[in-house]
Amino acid sequence: MTEHTDPDSPLQFLRRHAWLVILAVCALIGWYAATRDHSVFAAQMHFGFLSIMPALAALVICFVTRNVILALFMGVVMGGLITTDYNIVQAFLIPSIGTTRFAEILLVYLWALGGLLGMWNRNGGAWHFATYVSENFVKSRRSAMFFTWLMGVLFHQGGTISTVLTGTTVRPVADREKVAHEELAYIVDSTASPIATIIPFNVWPVYVAGLITIPAMSAYIPDRDAGVDWFLAAIPFNFYGWFAITFTLLFALGKLPFMGKPMRRAQERVLATGELDSPTAEPMISKELTTVAVAPGYQPSLLDFFVPILVLLGVAVTPYLITGKLMIFEAFGLALVSAVVLSVLRGMPVKEAFDAVVDGIKGVTVGAIILGLAVTLATVSETLGASNWVIETSAGNLTAVPYILPGLLMIICMLVSFSVGSSWGTYAVVFPIALPLAFTLSTDPTYVSLCFAAIMGGAVFGDQCSPISDTTILSSLACGADLMDHVVSQLPIALTAAGMAILLYTGIAFVIM
Repeated sequence: MTEHTDPDSPLQFLRRHAWLVILAVCALIGWYAATRDHSVFAAQMHFGFLSIMPALAALVICFVTRNVILALFMGVVMGGLITTDYNIVQAFLIPSIGTTRFAEILLVYLWALGGLLGMWNRNGGAWHFATYVSENFVKSRRSAMFFTWLMGVLFHQGGTISTVLTGTTVRPVADREKVAHEELAYIVDSTASPIATIIPFNVWPVYVAGLITIPAMSAYIPDRDAGVDWFLAAIPFNFYGWFAITFTLLFALGKLPFMGKPMRRAQERVLATGELDSPTAEPMISKELTTVAVAPGYQPSLLDFFVPILVLLGVAVTPYLITGKLMIFEAFGLALVSAVVLSVLRGMPVKEAFDAVVDGIKGVTVGAIILGLAVTLATVSETLGASNWVIETSAGNLTAVPYILPGLLMIICMLVSFSVGSSWGTYAVVFPIALPLAFTLSTDPTYVSLCFAAIMGGAVFGDQCSPISDTTILSSLACGADLMDHVVSQLPIALTAAGMAILLYTGIAFVIM
């Protein structure tokens, strides 16, 4: 009897033959780029459609193979083929990984974070906190998710600091109440950058104001204070930010009517089996950080959890409130030091404490590799002029239909930030080009605020949803989730919020114009 086998679906075929497809595409692009006149590319400040090929290829490979490291590395390789800088180590990897930016990520968000997680695992601080909160405040899955949303709002500095603080604080509680890691990572990610654009008590207004205080805008925005005023005036029109926060709250309360099949499957799985991850998941956190291993003879205390958190918040936020300087790097380092010192003072052997730190660092090694490649891919996209090409080809002639500009700007920023994985990087490129265009079409403050807010929201969407974004990666890392499971499960909700925002921008702009 001949055994019958079902034919592969197109996606299954691609996954089984991914290497052949990748090599064929790379060979084709390499041949095409080698035959082009690169002086033309230099003159136009981009490589045409090739400019977005590395980021686009990385995204496609991510979704097809679910291998993020492979996807990012092949994106970098493709950048070398396009620029004909075939030595990608010298051209991209060393210049990117050797930067202050990556050193800060490695030392603070990974080593300090990993060490802190390792200490909490060894002194039982996070486990003890989870037990205390569960017994006194969190009584169900719903209350655990609401607690997560509330922590995301409280830690509203945005980006990496919010995801790390919220994720590490709530994961023990959420795990105890059987909240799927896809659910947890979505709430953590969706209350990071979106909330920072709505609650302005952080560095975002100052950063954005610096980008728009330029000679081309001097007639409308003469100084940084005026730029901050524009940021504040645009907050009510930041529809994606408001929808993202509201949808996340409704999701946490179990009241969101639409969440998409991937998230629905995650909920059904955890409710039926109690499994926090899908069977095929590869969580971005190792067993060193997921299995509680309290040191023999050590008595966990709430102090083990709250002292590092209070040190982190105190050092990071207090100087900002007094001087306007946010000391994030010092805060993470001192939080780890305080955790080690407190544990040793409370009876943990010094060797045990340092072993815990090392185990914690080992636990986030995969995250370090992924972030290093993500930073490198961002350098590749910048070198190729990806943002310049997207804006140049999308702007077009808007004089006859100025009301489409806010929605168009949001779509452009969604594409750019999703491709490069950075909201701030998108702001740096789009604001100096888009705002002068908006003022050219109309000086009406409401119209310009719509354009301003559309840029803010569109860039945050990509930052939140892109698998090569540091906030997406760190949300998965802090929550112990599989990166692509997190990306795929949150996309339908985020796209719904973005679609509603685009419709609102277009409708309001049409009325006022």
